[in-house]
Amino acid sequence: MSACVPTRTDSSSSGPPRSGPPKAGRRRFHLAGADVSASIAVFRTALPLPRAPARPPGPPRRAGVVAAAVGGLVAGRFGGSPLQVSGPAAGLTVVTADLIQQYGWRTTCAITVLAGLAQLGLAYLRVARSALAVSPAIVHGMLAGIGITIAVAQLHIVLGGSPHSSVVDNVRELPSQLADIHPAALSMSALTLLVLLAWPRIPGTPGRMLRKIPAALAAVAAATAVAAFAGLNLPRVDLPSWSNHALVGLPDGPVLGLIAAVLTITLVGSVESLLSAVATDKLASARRDAMPVPRAHLDRELRGQGLANITSGALGGLPITGVAVRSTANVRAGAVSRNSTMLHGLWIIIAALLLVPVLDLIPLASLAALVMAIGIQMVSINHIRTVTRHREVLVYAVTTAGVVFFGVLEGVAVGVAVAVAVALHRLARTRITYEEREGVHHVRVRGQLTFLAVPRLSRALHQVPHGSDAVVEIDGSFMDHAAFETLQDWQDAHAARGGKAELTGRSGPLAAPAHGKGRRGAEEDHACCGPWTPWRNHSCTPERTEAHGTRQLASGISAFQRNTAPLVRGELARLAREGQQPQQLFLTCADSRLVTSMITSSGPGDLFVVRNVGNLVPLPGAESGDDSVAAAIEYAVDVLQVRSITVCGHSGCGAMQALLNTPPGGADSPLRRWLRHGRPSLERMAGKEHASARLAGRQPADAVEQLCLTNVVQQLEHLRAHPAVARGLDEGRLELHGMYFHVGEAQAYLLAEPDRLFDRVTAVQEASPQAVTTTAG
Repeated sequence: MSACVPTRTDSSSSGPPRSGPPKAGRRRFHLAGADVSASIAVFRTALPLPRAPARPPGPPRRAGVVAAAVGGLVAGRFGGSPLQVSGPAAGLTVVTADLIQQYGWRTTCAITVLAGLAQLGLAYLRVARSALAVSPAIVHGMLAGIGITIAVAQLHIVLGGSPHSSVVDNVRELPSQLADIHPAALSMSALTLLVLLAWPRIPGTPGRMLRKIPAALAAVAAATAVAAFAGLNLPRVDLPSWSNHALVGLPDGPVLGLIAAVLTITLVGSVESLLSAVATDKLASARRDAMPVPRAHLDRELRGQGLANITSGALGGLPITGVAVRSTANVRAGAVSRNSTMLHGLWIIIAALLLVPVLDLIPLASLAALVMAIGIQMVSINHIRTVTRHREVLVYAVTTAGVVFFGVLEGVAVGVAVAVAVALHRLARTRITYEEREGVHHVRVRGQLTFLAVPRLSRALHQVPHGSDAVVEIDGSFMDHAAFETLQDWQDAHAARGGKAELTGRSGPLAAPAHGKGRRGAEEDHACCGPWTPWRNHSCTPERTEAHGTRQLASGISAFQRNTAPLVRGELARLAREGQQPQQLFLTCADSRLVTSMITSSGPGDLFVVRNVGNLVPLPGAESGDDSVAAAIEYAVDVLQVRSITVCGHSGCGAMQALLNTPPGGADSPLRRWLRHGRPSLERMAGKEHASARLAGRQPADAVEQLCLTNVVQQLEHLRAHPAVARGLDEGRLELHGMYFHVGEAQAYLLAEPDRLFDRVTAVQEASPQAVTTTAG
């Protein structure tokens, strides 16, 4: 028996999973070659090219280098997403430019520090996942608005001028700028864009070699080389020395304005980082040929972003957030741990110290063309198609316009308000129609059925004549209590007047639990028990203690005939015609708490169930005087052709308790004779030659639970000794499964050999859908 069971890892771990704690004094730092190569690939993508200013005055030229280095080292070390790369992002460029214009650079650094402290507070409050509740249309609209703002501002530099302080001013002054174009600046911008577009399309082997160099780097390098050889007189990048680098200062400005600025940096940086972390997780989990990486811990990621912003702001750097482009490059380059992110920060520091003379040669127009292209790409056609498909174009458009004309925080606030209004409108908008077709009266409800729609629903229902056939079609995903009561009262009244009413939903007929009005006798005992409603030993009836014996049996049958039979009659009729064709033999204990259909989400015809005390499988030829289990196995495998057999034990098994506590000898009885088939399980648990069965995450609670687990393993070996099972395994048409159900936890576990490990089914499914199957071979 073999299974693919994922190794349990801690989401906060940065390295590969270990089987046990490291010994003191022997822990060594390990740097994977994949991380080194990935860090170089990310460094090429994030090469610290100076940023063209989005609007005057811009941040100091060194601020981006500081932010990139701090994002790699601090956020990479303390963040919760091992493969996410953090640094200055285009999404915060406009925000930062606004803050510099209003408060100056030193106060902007202080705002960055305060935003980092706010992120730390949010992380310790464990609200990181709540940020993901923001509609993607708002996030995409925010990025599009920022992209438009960046592109319009950089267009003036591309034409040889200077950007203005707002989008409106930039658009207003654009005609005069077009009338005063500087040919040298425009030519360098055009060359940059041409190389940027053509670089990924270079064909053949040379193209594959050249594409290892990022297109942005190649475009700026080409424009810089041409401008230098042609001797063009153009404004160039001016990097001041580190001695003139401006550090953080005390915040200076109106309190409310500073609070709004801190909230803006916190909101934009946090949401963008968390969304990028989730996207990075998806990319990493899709890799099949790389070492598994722990999933992102979002609260820890927010904490790492906060520490990085505190450090960057204190050192005079830009605000930091998770960068999707660099994170994608890191994942695709094969990174396996956070060491790649940290190394990329180290390469940036080295480059900033050694490449200053080269960076000072870059024409400002070329850099502006590159930034303008980035801004245009932020208005994603795919995002527009997605929000259109989900009918959220209004939210996207309003958020984009708000960011462009009012600012990021104001635009996001307006977008959130519109998103809430759209959601409320959809919730309250319900279309109810009535028509008669071929003598049947149809009432159709489209949308969510809430109390707001009850008056219109009542009017439509009262148009149905008494004594007629009616169908109520509910095409929605939600129905509140007021609407449910209205439908139920009408259905009861319509039936009392000789009519027939059928309620249908998206997945078929709906069976609304009856109130018991007008019913007498045994039916009242189960009047509130619908066929698939939440169930708790029929404790919904106050008179349950009086309903016993024949009366209780009759009331249960009556409830089935009234509520459940109409739902399953069609399926049972098909099974009666075609015969049973179960896919699985399910062998479990004769315990009233094990409801096989419930714990396996199965229905009629799915399982061939065999129950006995202790879920025992006697060995072939054993002198038991009862061949019922062997007969069931032979019939299921050879006649029904089942594809799998499951042996299911459970916690608190009385048979295992009796087997463990009954001393040898004593009076003979049918129970004692049957339980002797469980003695091999008892010997297996006491022996040393077999690995002990374990439960995922912990050892068995006591000896009884240990025996319950061991018994499942032992009965699987007994199964293999049956000729029909052995033939099925040899032919590859049969699988064996071990299962353990913890009654108190309502938790199912599957056996994973050779470790004799019972793993939670939920954990296995989240890690790998294929890992659920435990096959025998």
